[in-house]
Amino acid sequence: MYNWKNTIVSKTAPLIEVLAILDREALRIALVIDDDGKLIGSLTDGDVRRAILEHGSLQVSAESVMNKHPITALNAMSTIMVDALLREKNMLAIPIVNENNVLVGLHTVQDHYQSKTKNNPIFIMAGGFGTRLKPLTDTCPKPMLQVGGKPILEIILETFIEAGFWNFYLSTHYLPEVIEAHFGNGKKFGCSITYVHEETPLGTGGALGLLPNDLPDLPIIMMNGDILTKVNLDHLLKDHEHKGSVATMCVKQHQYQIPYGVINEDNGNVISVDEKPTKTYFINAGIYVLEPEILRSVQKNEIINMPPLLMKRVEEGKKVNLFPIHEYWLDIGQHSEFEKAQVDVVGLREQDV
Repeated sequence: MYNWKNTIVSKTAPLIEVLAILDREALRIALVIDDDGKLIGSLTDGDVRRAILEHGSLQVSAESVMNKHPITALNAMSTIMVDALLREKNMLAIPIVNENNVLVGLHTVQDHYQSKTKNNPIFIMAGGFGTRLKPLTDTCPKPMLQVGGKPILEIILETFIEAGFWNFYLSTHYLPEVIEAHFGNGKKFGCSITYVHEETPLGTGGALGLLPNDLPDLPIIMMNGDILTKVNLDHLLKDHEHKGSVATMCVKQHQYQIPYGVINEDNGNVISVDEKPTKTYFINAGIYVLEPEILRSVQKNEIINMPPLLMKRVEEGKKVNLFPIHEYWLDIGQHSEFEKAQVDVVGLREQDV
């Protein structure tokens, strides 16, 4: 592990001090700040070598030989955006500054690889019949219906893989051979896929009882296999861990306008009239983060849905957290939603460019 603050030097520091930092920290960069903590330059090992050749001395100041216009990233940028900048500029490290150019951190290639890989298991429910999408699902399981030229399930997997997850479990029931023929063991997608087959439908939570006993002792993310979303998976996991709950349920705000005037009354007397009021609700978004104890509570071949399963924990005094999704989310359960997804996916891909 390293401390980015150890890379800091003052503008008057001699080159020999910079060289010592580069050698000691093994980050190949030193950051030069002024008295107010603002970043005014950077020095890489290449800069030091060129300075030695030019000046022939290790006593020249850092300020005289530093790069006065280093590439930086704002602390408001997401890790994914900073990683993209690393790749684009072919850099090993990028200084992180706030809006006042005060140095607040350093993002390195090591950070990218250490933070990128996440060992949390991902459990995707892909066994439904997709009855409301007939006749499209007569010969194709709903998660394998194509949106923008790719199966829904493949888009879901790619979203998780891009976020650093690799250990997948797929619950199957209806036409499992179609899913397995496309994904195999996951190797061609850069991940591991294990199939959990429901001989009979077990509800939205029952398949948890079929998962192997040797899963890592980490929260598991569970998701329905017919959802498109841009939810920030890192934020979801961190929120779950921060709040210390046994489970987190993702929810989406849903508004419904009553098409009539609603009468408020008291003992048969009109108090007021709300003309076509809009009601706001949280709906279940079909994405969960579950602690291992939730998995262990489901018996093999037990038939149970997720809401009653989580309500059992609530009744026991356990904490179940809500995580509102403000990003894009679409449950592809009906023909109108399937058609909407075909349009939406174009815009989602443009956002990723």
